[in-house]
Amino acid sequence: MKNRNDDKSSATDFEKTLRAPFGEKFHLRNHATDYCAGFSGKDEATAQLQQDIESLATLQEKLYADNRHSVLIIFQAMDAAGKDGTIKHVMSGLNPQGCQVTSFKHPSEKELEFNFLWRHVVALPEKGYIGIFNRSHYENVLVCKIHPELVLQERLPNIAKISDIDKEFWQRRYDAIRNFERELADNGTTIIKFFLHVSKHEQAQRLLARLEDPEKHWKFSFSDIREREHWEDYMTAYEEAINATARPWAPWYIVPSDKKWFARLAVARIIKNTIAALPLRYPDTPASVRKEFPAAKRLLKQELRLKKREKSTQGSR
Repeated sequence: MKNRNDDKSSATDFEKTLRAPFGEKFHLRNHATDYCAGFSGKDEATAQLQQDIESLATLQEKLYADNRHSVLIIFQAMDAAGKDGTIKHVMSGLNPQGCQVTSFKHPSEKELEFNFLWRHVVALPEKGYIGIFNRSHYENVLVCKIHPELVLQERLPNIAKISDIDKEFWQRRYDAIRNFERELADNGTTIIKFFLHVSKHEQAQRLLARLEDPEKHWKFSFSDIREREHWEDYMTAYEEAINATARPWAPWYIVPSDKKWFARLAVARIIKNTIAALPLRYPDTPASVRKEFPAAKRLLKQELRLKKREKSTQGSR
């Protein structure tokens, strides 16, 4: 199975190890959910994660200053796979002024008045920003595929009943998503898509832990239990969506997530390396502004000398 090789040398090359292929058939069954790239345990991975978080903070500042690129990070997963925790830990060192997180739930009445991409378009990060989608436009080819009755709420022409939602309908949706992401990439948005791949057994343990911990009861919904009945259907829907939309300008990464500490490290490393590969630069300062530097330095130094002298005088009284 892919990702079963625990060779430590692959630990720093998650982009190649975890990236879904372009132009060839992809199968989730070939990707182990408990892969950890040879790391000995949580402590070792956490130490490297902290280094990556610090590097991300530096890269974010440069991205913001450059103001020509934006980064869109998409998280998709089954319930309890660790999306919230991964976002919390990996993005903990970022400046909130240059980062925005949007969580997409069931569309509102207003959102249903527009095409399925509209609410995602208005949440896109502006230039210089990192945008994070906790769930995304992919819900429209995932949960809607499992529950096609949700499509009927969109009141689409020629879609009056579930039987009207055929294979061609889903292909048009994949086409719309590919075109949407290509346009974003062409306009300076770097797209990184993560599927946090958790096993059904691990999900059951995490859902049970929520039930047994009063402080986590708020996270539990019985709908999570009902959706487990559709597990294989969801895996098929994910495979089809990834196969249809994995492109060099919008890659998918299949992140093994049975071990949360490894998933967080892998996500952080991929984001860090992706942003580091961008042609970022600090903006040039016009000569007319640089000419004013010496005068500004003199005024500031004079002010600081006066302040120091004032403190010294007060201290001698």
